[in-house]
Amino acid sequence: MKKPNIAKPHSKLAIIPLGGLEQIGLNITAFEYEDSIIVVDCGLAFPEDEMLGVDLCIPDVTYLEENIDRVKGFVITHGHEDHIGALPYILQKVNAPIYATKLTIALIEKKLEEHGLTKTVKRKVIAHGQSINLGQFRIEFIQTNHSIADAAALAIYSPAGIVVHTGDFKVDYTPVYGDAIDLQRFGEIGKKGVLALMCDSTNAEREGFTKSEKTIGKIFDEIFGDHPENRLIIATFASNVDRVQQIVNTAHRYGRKVAVEGRSMVNVIETATELGYIMVPENTLVDLNDLKNYPDEKTVIITTGSQGESMAALSRMAQSIHRKVTIKPTDTVVFSSTPIPGNEKAVDKVINELEAQGAEVIFQDVHVSGHACREEIKLIYSLVKPKYAIPVHGEIRHRHAQARIAKELGYDTEHIILMHSGDVLEIADDITPKIAGRVQTGAVYVDGLGVGDVGSTVLHDRQHLAEDGVVVIALAMERGTNQVLSGPDIISRGFVYVREADELMEDATGVLEDTIEELQGRNVNDWGKIKQALRENLSSYIWQKTKRRPMILPVIMEI
Repeated sequence: MKKPNIAKPHSKLAIIPLGGLEQIGLNITAFEYEDSIIVVDCGLAFPEDEMLGVDLCIPDVTYLEENIDRVKGFVITHGHEDHIGALPYILQKVNAPIYATKLTIALIEKKLEEHGLTKTVKRKVIAHGQSINLGQFRIEFIQTNHSIADAAALAIYSPAGIVVHTGDFKVDYTPVYGDAIDLQRFGEIGKKGVLALMCDSTNAEREGFTKSEKTIGKIFDEIFGDHPENRLIIATFASNVDRVQQIVNTAHRYGRKVAVEGRSMVNVIETATELGYIMVPENTLVDLNDLKNYPDEKTVIITTGSQGESMAALSRMAQSIHRKVTIKPTDTVVFSSTPIPGNEKAVDKVINELEAQGAEVIFQDVHVSGHACREEIKLIYSLVKPKYAIPVHGEIRHRHAQARIAKELGYDTEHIILMHSGDVLEIADDITPKIAGRVQTGAVYVDGLGVGDVGSTVLHDRQHLAEDGVVVIALAMERGTNQVLSGPDIISRGFVYVREADELMEDATGVLEDTIEELQGRNVNDWGKIKQALRENLSSYIWQKTKRRPMILPVIMEI
């Protein structure tokens, strides 16, 4: 048995991103000092188009498994899926306590319940301004603003120095819920001397400041006022609690009943309402089944599906396959989100399907980002005054954009560190930072109940099947003599429509018969060689006639 590659404890601070630096999602970073490892965030990513059949992608945490005795806990910045979604899967391999703010812990607990982990996983609610000690580390939670309540930045204190991790953030002086970002605390920590700043890069290409979430309230007011005779269907992110609050507030002012549709939306709103993060006026929220008791112009449906997800509630409404909601020409559908890069086609498809059914669709200027633009990033740098800049969270172009911001602020290339997932950065106040090695990283695919059993080979086969189809060769042979008793028969799926390709199939069968006759003439009895010859000769013939290469599966039955 191969010995696991267990790393030696670092006497310097080691920062090890295990995901999240090449794409949006899969956010997870290990911080290591001697006998202590803490893990910041544990997120998932949604599959790309070519990942056929894959439901979710989670990070490869082989390094944490190999060093599990030193993992002190997971510290979570906020409750979005790309920061908490992988926890139920990873905790089954690396069971360590979870530390997060109130709403974040509540959302995590919903996931643990679904996976039967509530009794085996420890978790603790941490308030903004509070610190926790985990081995060699002390971690302070700092109030920030984001598109979900209770987001936190982290000040990570270690013997090697202080690292500030912003999490996902923006500067919002007028948040819908809670306090504004604690800029004073960022400044106070900056005066202590900060070794490195790991800052959100998502909007680093955008000039200026991100608008306050409250500005969307005025837009909703205009939409409600302009559509007094229409039923309103508003799609947004399930986790955008503040957006939901503003929809509810506006609906109440206009005397409308609100129904919620979409499993994730229902879960988040139930949790947020129980904890007081959403205040719903009495008799405003109704069950979706009860909407028929009210005139359309007195109702609002808040739904999932703003990213065009094929199985989300809005997509099913658009395709007329939703069991409870039928789109009408008197409906106004509002997309209160911006498509995540890569989702544009899916969103356009849903909009077209809604328009085809006569609905009016509003999709511009009904969203503000939860991420800091260039001027807010500059503000955080000016307050924290880090020695080193380590852009995180985003695609390579986003992190490069933040690197350019750091250069504008006077940082030279030696003090801007652009890492890749898997890099082991050794850093301390008295040394020159260096990439001291790499650890295993990547995406593990979740397909149904299977975790990790779908890899690149399986995906390649699925792509092959999707593009060229499959041809099965079936024949029965007598045990001992290898005489063909029946067949060869050809079964085709996704290659050609057999009834319209009689000549092709007859000739292909002839190729197989000739191959068998030639093999028997040479006394070839090895079934592996027989299958290989059948596959190669049929593949060559099909390519010659069609310029396609379907997957060919020879099946020999022994009689």
